[in-house]
Amino acid sequence: MWCGNRSRVLIFSRSAGAGAAVMKLPLIVSLCLVAVVWQTTLATAALAPSKVVKLDETNWTLTLNDEWMLEFMAPWCPACTSLKGTWDDLGSSAKVLKINVAEIDVTTAPGLSGRFLVTALPTIYHVINGEFRQYKGPRDHDSLFTFVEGKRWKATEPVSWWKNPDSIQMSYVSYFFKMSQMLRVVHNILLEQYGLPTWGSYLVFALATILLGSIIGLLMVACIDFLYPQKATDKRPQPSPITKSEEAEVMNDDLIDEEEDNSEEYETQDDKDEDEEKNSASDTPESDSEEENKEIENSGSGASDKDNKSSPNVRRRKTVRKEK
Repeated sequence: MWCGNRSRVLIFSRSAGAGAAVMKLPLIVSLCLVAVVWQTTLATAALAPSKVVKLDETNWTLTLNDEWMLEFMAPWCPACTSLKGTWDDLGSSAKVLKINVAEIDVTTAPGLSGRFLVTALPTIYHVINGEFRQYKGPRDHDSLFTFVEGKRWKATEPVSWWKNPDSIQMSYVSYFFKMSQMLRVVHNILLEQYGLPTWGSYLVFALATILLGSIIGLLMVACIDFLYPQKATDKRPQPSPITKSEEAEVMNDDLIDEEEDNSEEYETQDDKDEDEEKNSASDTPESDSEEENKEIENSGSGASDKDNKSSPNVRRRKTVRKEK
């Protein structure tokens, strides 16, 4: 009896386990199907081409037409890496939103980072028909979609004309950024390939800067001398400036000259008078004595005139006049 009951219990337990396994079979199959569908979806997404346009310095002018969302990123930027999924979703919805989504790698396009004055990463711009606006809101999925779909970019002021990436001055700024990238590459070559220390690389750049500045300065001076040649100057010795004391002496000499001129006029008049007296008919002894006295006076005045003319003041006056 006991053996028979035991066999019955075993048979019953086995039948119950088989029924439970049959009941779990659909659940297992459904889980397997879900796993297969998920793997297929991931594989399809990985093989599907990205809808985010890659822009560089050769095709960035495409943004001057239509509506664009631009992201400036770098592979080494952690914030850019975290934004990548959201940015890919925005690119997948580009057709629905009727926009174009693009990203720019600043490591391969340093000129564009200078043209757009990118100072932090990631930097996002909204562009519509050549009007550039920088997006400074949250970088989550809903905020980006609302900014584009709700046209909230209209509340943001466009970039000023002097900072417009399409302007001439920003083109020159982009060249400076390219030059800085080139200098960084040269710096790394000097450190890695030639084994120079950091201060050695800086010394090379300093010497190159001084040499280049000297050459440019010489070229500028040569061009200026060619365009505006120097006028010929008078190389004759210039008289030394007259001091106040010398000027006073010259004025005194002028006064003496005036007195001499007046005395000469008086002498000329006296000579005429003498000639008239000689031609007159009266020849009295008194007249003769008077004539002798006049001759003596005239001789004395002539000697004094000669003394005055030979005085050092008169000679100095003549010298000053010749110098003038």
